[in-house]
Amino acid sequence: MLSRLGALLQEAVGAREPSIDLLEAFVEHWKGITHYYIESTDENTPAKKTDIPWRLKQMLDILVYEEQQQAAGEAGPCLEYLLQHKILETLCTLGKAEYPPGMRQQVFQFFSKVLAQVQHPLLHYLNVHRPVQKLLRLGGTVPGSLTEKEEVQFTTVLCSKIQQDPALLTYILEGKKSVARKQASKEPTAQPRETASLKDKDYPFDEASDRGPCGTWAFTTPLPLETQEPDRGIGESNLITSLIGLCKSKKSRVALKAQENLLLLVSVAPLAAATYLVQSSPFCPAIVEHLCQLYQSMPTFLDPADISTLEGISWRLPSAPSDEASYPGKEALAAFLGWFDYCDHLITAAHTVVADALAQAAAEKLFMGILQPQLLHVSEQSILTSTALLTALLRQLRSPALLREAAAFLLGAEEQPAAPDSASTLCTHLIRHCDHLSDEISIATLRLFEELLQKPCEQVIRSLILCHLEGRHYVARGAPEPESYEDNLDLEEDPYFTDGLLDASLQPSAKHPPAPATNSDGKTAVTEIVNSFLCLVPEEAKTSAFLEETGYDMYVHDAFGLFQECSSRVAPWGWPLAPTPLDLHEPELPFFEGHFLRMLFNRMSRILEQPYSLNLQVTSVLSRLALFPHPLIHEYLLDPYINLAPGCRSLFSVLVRVIGDLMQRIQRVPQFPGKLLLVRKQLMGHVPGEQLDHQTLLQGVVVLEEFCKELAAIAFVKYPPQGPHLHLSPTPAGHV
Repeated sequence: MLSRLGALLQEAVGAREPSIDLLEAFVEHWKGITHYYIESTDENTPAKKTDIPWRLKQMLDILVYEEQQQAAGEAGPCLEYLLQHKILETLCTLGKAEYPPGMRQQVFQFFSKVLAQVQHPLLHYLNVHRPVQKLLRLGGTVPGSLTEKEEVQFTTVLCSKIQQDPALLTYILEGKKSVARKQASKEPTAQPRETASLKDKDYPFDEASDRGPCGTWAFTTPLPLETQEPDRGIGESNLITSLIGLCKSKKSRVALKAQENLLLLVSVAPLAAATYLVQSSPFCPAIVEHLCQLYQSMPTFLDPADISTLEGISWRLPSAPSDEASYPGKEALAAFLGWFDYCDHLITAAHTVVADALAQAAAEKLFMGILQPQLLHVSEQSILTSTALLTALLRQLRSPALLREAAAFLLGAEEQPAAPDSASTLCTHLIRHCDHLSDEISIATLRLFEELLQKPCEQVIRSLILCHLEGRHYVARGAPEPESYEDNLDLEEDPYFTDGLLDASLQPSAKHPPAPATNSDGKTAVTEIVNSFLCLVPEEAKTSAFLEETGYDMYVHDAFGLFQECSSRVAPWGWPLAPTPLDLHEPELPFFEGHFLRMLFNRMSRILEQPYSLNLQVTSVLSRLALFPHPLIHEYLLDPYINLAPGCRSLFSVLVRVIGDLMQRIQRVPQFPGKLLLVRKQLMGHVPGEQLDHQTLLQGVVVLEEFCKELAAIAFVKYPPQGPHLHLSPTPAGHV
């Protein structure tokens, strides 16, 4: 049996004035809803068991059908009636009262469908905008609300409209008609029809909706700027606060959709809306406050190994992987890392005004307010957990604005060379942690710096390394620089066992030449550099030749890929291809390599005494540094022939001293070659591990040999910058 609406629509096809019949049907359904509140006495009947949902559906169908019959851009009489009689505002009031039970859900659904299915621009009208704002204040404030699904559908429709017209965002956020004048020139003004003759007394609920000072016309046309509503300030709930509330929902689908909607809003926000978000809305404080709350909800101590299992978690899938072992705080950690990843995406997608403000808020509240006190704490557990968490955050961080804030937090704003006895800062404090009595803290902090070095931020490498190397005060000024490596070799046949710390006059006066100028095949310079590192470890301390897949060629392949990646990352920084020539008349100034390099060199000098895992981390950081294609870094870390100034040391000179120490220790270890080979096999998993005498020393020798091969490979792929040697086949270990 056809419904009453179906009959009315069928009769309307042949009628000359279909709008009259549609309007009567529309008004009748609205009267049916209002009469329910007058006649009903049962307060417990759910709304879905009344005829209210059906009547709302019929009203929606009439509005959609009417629009299809109208000329493009014209508002029909039913839509005018909806606006003039403040039906949406009345429905919003009924939804707030939640009578009958479940009415709020029906109101959310009706609003969503009207805004989505009616193509005529509605959000600029006061009698649409005002109830939309009221409805937003009803939702997103109470976690676990029964209407979360409907609320997120409603906000999705609003965000879709804003995506089509980004200027709407400012209008909706501020509660003003700030874009009305612009829109008035585009949209046709709805003309009143016979609806003006309808008697308000026939519709009891319309009596509560008195016309404003501008009369009926004020509700059927976009309001000019003179009728703006006042901005109620930061505390007022709006679309942003509603979405942030929904982002905290326990229902994963609701939270994910709300996060997608919020990300969409900040990505399309024009300057006016972005400025409002920063200056007059709780957007930045609310986002960062939730991040800090999630951090505080985690256990005080977390194992760094457990933290590493969740690194790379996405905000779209914030739950911890089920296949990983469970441990206390796993879900809380996953929630925190997921929300941080979401903040990072927000900053990446947002307008610059919003991105900078949100990044600054995160740095102030999370980095400085929470993490810094824990990093400076005397408790080793606090230091270890906070360092591991900060490393995980850096690994996830992608947005330039937040990366700048993180670098400034860790390194400070200044990039001036530090003195050996300079005042303590967070950076120097962290560098001291790399040389901590606790090996765990040292390893965790070294990992933090290694992660920092892989970020596309020039401030990192400049603050830690380059600001100390500029001026090349580590090079002796006494003699002119040679023009080729042949000149270097004439000065000293055996450069490996000289050290600037012992006697600077014995150092070979060396400087790598501008490659192809004196070496037509491009091989001579790189041959000398590579052989310097490959031949550094004496034959009696080498074991890689006895095992497969431990040759120098493996390191060349890995180094080439890492060097290409590093070069592409630093390409925008415009680094020079060669160091600035020395001024021979310039007096020698004291050279300090900086706290970071001093710590690494000190650690490297103790490689034969440190645990295996710590040695691996120290050499890993030094390898990362050596990969940077800056001429000063290359010269200082990879040039064995550098003519060091008195009292200075380089990476090669540190290695020379370690080798000298090793040669003395070897004499005190019986059956040294056999034990060394056994330890290497244990480290590779070829034989079961068992405790041996001098095990730390033997493991240090293995790491030392591999590190020298790694440095040789890095020099090979870097030197010269453009040369045919990159196409040569690597040679066996120990020979080039």
